[in-house]
Amino acid sequence: MYKTILVTLDGTKTDRAIVEHIKPLALMMGSRITLLHVADGWAARLFGPDAVSPEVSDDRAYLENVRAGFTAAGIPAETALAFGEPAREIVRWVRQNRCDLVAMSTHGHRFLGDLFLGSTARQVRHSISTPLLLVRGER
Repeated sequence: MYKTILVTLDGTKTDRAIVEHIKPLALMMGSRITLLHVADGWAARLFGPDAVSPEVSDDRAYLENVRAGFTAAGIPAETALAFGEPAREIVRWVRQNRCDLVAMSTHGHRFLGDLFLGSTARQVRHSISTPLLLVRGER
């Protein structure tokens, strides 16, 4: 059913919720995982894939560390690093690549938090037709 699962990561502790939720699902379904992080610092937004900054280096290392956890659990996984505004880049990735499920953790903001901080999950949810799994992260 879910041959390919896109797991979006934002590099915060809320990622743990979606990673731990997806591992047993991926094992049960025999899924392949793509881990996507969107670098959104000034260098990433300005230079895109040509960006060289501690943020981009840290993001690559973080993705590799999470990928290694999936691999150690016997789940094939690859990484993808995008650059720019997170919701827009996640939607772009989904539209350009095939996946059967998009999995995201949420921070659990309420109305005012979403209004001022925005909600990547909300924007993605309204922009894709691929099934979307949202798991609320720790507070």
